[in-house]
Amino acid sequence: MKIGYSFWGFIGPGITDTPDGGRSHRRPFVDGIRSAGHELVFLQPDRDLAEAGDPVATRYLFDAGLPDLDVLFLEWRWPIPDRNTTPCGTPGHTCDLHRQSDLVDHYTHGLGLPTIIWDKDRQLPANSPLRHHRGVVVCEAAVAPTPGAATLLFPADDAVLDAADPAELAARKRPYPLCYVGNQYDRDEAFEEFFVPAAARLPHRVAGKWPNTSRWPQVCFLGRVPFAEVSQIYHESLATVLLLPDRYAVTGQMTQRIFEAVLAGCLPLAPATIAHATEFVPESLIVSSGADVIAKAHALFSLAGGPVHRELIGECLAKLELFRLSRQLRTLDRLLADLAGSSRDQVGACS
Repeated sequence: MKIGYSFWGFIGPGITDTPDGGRSHRRPFVDGIRSAGHELVFLQPDRDLAEAGDPVATRYLFDAGLPDLDVLFLEWRWPIPDRNTTPCGTPGHTCDLHRQSDLVDHYTHGLGLPTIIWDKDRQLPANSPLRHHRGVVVCEAAVAPTPGAATLLFPADDAVLDAADPAELAARKRPYPLCYVGNQYDRDEAFEEFFVPAAARLPHRVAGKWPNTSRWPQVCFLGRVPFAEVSQIYHESLATVLLLPDRYAVTGQMTQRIFEAVLAGCLPLAPATIAHATEFVPESLIVSSGADVIAKAHALFSLAGGPVHRELIGECLAKLELFRLSRQLRTLDRLLADLAGSSRDQVGACS
């Protein structure tokens, strides 16, 4: 199939001042789609070249028009005030939302083209007519997605999963007991409950965009770091806490941070407030409070480098099978087959 793929982000490392979490998994995903025999054309601008001066994405096809397609695939964009809701040409304006609207109007509504919406941030309104459009499938990166939506998790590259060595990862020196990599967006309550008490007691680092931090003077905020430094932070840290916005936690939507951490040997502590937490981490790494995070971190410190530490990393790597790229590609193939069948049925009903 010829798939038109719309995303607002990067294939490569991109630039530091960006919230694009897709950099850890987008390139393996699109390469996997192409390896499965599909043709891909990207429908948003090449931000790697335009903003980062990086030619990494020039090996892919971009089209600013409305090319002939078999399927439209959207990494869903939503209104962000003063950014993509402003008139074109306004300082600070990004045209991702306008472009997405044009694509939906032309392909989904105008041509009735089969459309997959990957609502990676759970921002598509529950009452959106697109959820009931016959030719549209909505996907979420959640174990228990919104009723009517399908599960398509953030993919972890098979080759990277297969190469991970628990013994090598456990043997690394980790000077920081705790870290967090990610942005503040809608995480204040989880951060306050699970991370801040531990930050007052343990050496730690927090990397990401946290514009409102005055109430936490005990926390060491690094600010945003280049994407290439994320892995190093995890490599130097014994554990992290999986902090999720409530809208993710209630559906068991885990972000890419879990495999970024585990593949670097940084053990993920999962708050018990996350639905289906045992799908993501071993029972022994589930925490119920900030005090629990402190206790777990101390316990892990005493185990660091030893056989139990190695076994824990191995158990966490086994949990990442849920995210394996080949598994997500099988899901996508099934969705594409279902959409193709639905499209044929619709044509038959009209003939």
